[in-house]
Amino acid sequence: MKQLVILSGKGGTGKTSVAAAFAHLLSLKNTPFKAVIADADVDASNLELVLSPSVISREEFWGGSTAEIDPDNCTACGICAEVCRFDAVLVKEDLYTVDPIACDGCAACVYQCPTETIKMIEQIAGEWYQSESLYGPLFHANLIPAQENSGKLVTLVKQQARLLALDEEYDLVLVDGPPGIGCPVISAASGADLALIVAEPTASGVHDMHRVLKTTAHFDVESLVCINKADIYLEGTEAIEEFCQKEGIRVVGKIPFDLAVTESMVQGKPVTAYKADSPASLAIHDLWKEVVDVIQDSEK
Repeated sequence: MKQLVILSGKGGTGKTSVAAAFAHLLSLKNTPFKAVIADADVDASNLELVLSPSVISREEFWGGSTAEIDPDNCTACGICAEVCRFDAVLVKEDLYTVDPIACDGCAACVYQCPTETIKMIEQIAGEWYQSESLYGPLFHANLIPAQENSGKLVTLVKQQARLLALDEEYDLVLVDGPPGIGCPVISAASGADLALIVAEPTASGVHDMHRVLKTTAHFDVESLVCINKADIYLEGTEAIEEFCQKEGIRVVGKIPFDLAVTESMVQGKPVTAYKADSPASLAIHDLWKEVVDVIQDSEK
């Protein structure tokens, strides 16, 4: 079983559109792989908007903890307010409470409280789901805004997808990863056999592509690059190709700007399913063939 993760250095490059199209192509009769899909962009999960899944099971995700002061045993000594670096301890008429939004969960107040009045209370940070879509099983999640441990939730989503793939003998786990280079990206890339980086030919797109490629290289994950909206700024596309050639990274596809992609999102469908003969769909077909060749070569 192989893991393919689709990443991007920044949001808005078209990463999820490519992932959704791949999910559709993997569901066709002549597909070389049987795949489980995982949406690892838990901070802004939106693959489900295109795949329209039906939720089979729903589970709570318990993330970080926040401090809570027992008012009946608090002596109002003020030590907790002194040691809190986040100004999360609120004081009103000698009544000490903790602002759960400001609390960072460091537990400094717990360790310093002389009467052991403060405890860390685990919080529900989101939910994760197992769903069934037209294109196969989908694991996805939603992190509550401002909650922490998105990297932990990404790991959980990937782990559940991998377990189903192993139990039911799937060949591939397709992971729509988060953008950027932070903890969620590291969790999404961890254990992957191949990463496809979706880049765009803009100044920020090229810069952030460099950063995510450094991240995958650091964790020894083989990476390929595809350029989305490659025809909107040819100098930027050439810069990406020159950089990749210099670094020995394969550019496996160039997707043109195509209004059919936007139309397909409005319709809630992968572009390859919505308009199979559009320029973007044809380019994604070619891109998928290149990715399949790399995966199959790695199995030999």
